[in-house]
Amino acid sequence: MRTGRRTVAVATLVGALGLSVLNAPAAQAADTGITVSDIVINNGKPIVVGTSKEVEPPISFSIALPPGYSTADPLRYDAYPFLYRGSIRTAADTGENFIQPGSYTCYEIDSKRADCEGHLYIDPHPAQEHTDSNSDATAWKVGLSLSLWKADGNPKAQELETRSKTAQLKRAAKATTNASPEPVAKGKPITVTGKLTRANWSTKKYDGYSGRTVRLQFRAKGTDTYKTVKQATTGSTGAMKATVTASVDGSYRWVYHGNSTTGATNGAADHIDVR
Repeated sequence: MRTGRRTVAVATLVGALGLSVLNAPAAQAADTGITVSDIVINNGKPIVVGTSKEVEPPISFSIALPPGYSTADPLRYDAYPFLYRGSIRTAADTGENFIQPGSYTCYEIDSKRADCEGHLYIDPHPAQEHTDSNSDATAWKVGLSLSLWKADGNPKAQELETRSKTAQLKRAAKATTNASPEPVAKGKPITVTGKLTRANWSTKKYDGYSGRTVRLQFRAKGTDTYKTVKQATTGSTGAMKATVTASVDGSYRWVYHGNSTTGATNGAADHIDVR
């Protein structure tokens, strides 16, 4: 549980770029002196996005303020990470290849330091331009928006800062499973079919994913563990098929472990009654 007095909550960056630096005069693009550290995005795991559902991966980071600024006055400063591709300035100015927090909250450690947590906001809808091309399934760079404000509300210093850290975006995959016949006599063959598909961010549909190594897993009734019993390669339409021998009641599922551009998936289990 996060401790410390809450100093600032930003709840609605979505819908506007939210980067106060975007329209600032060139003279204001100065070093703020704000330090941001310990940036963690989605707990260090790849971010998997489908074709329609909004995704909100968690983020956390720490900030330290320069002399003359205090966490007791959160309206005088602003700092948060975002994801971008290509030029940081172009991404921030246009909103293309640009992913920012949906919300975040900072908690005071002392007068100069705060720990912050929240989530990024990724919407695959074409109007958002977050994942509108399959080429977006790659490593996104991490940038920072940093701002200081004068007591009268005018900007004092604003900047965009790049980091070497990246976050991987992946296309979501799905797998179906169908085991038959059911019921089946002990010792008789069971045919397990299915289909592996993955999100096409250009069309917002799921396409068959061919040439992928998939594993057929089985969990005996009354147990908690799945074990791999067969391996197969998906066909031109993403179709999967394997034959096993019926032994005991249990459930089968197809599993794909993913790759550098595509997330892993466990297909829904199909139960077989062995008699």
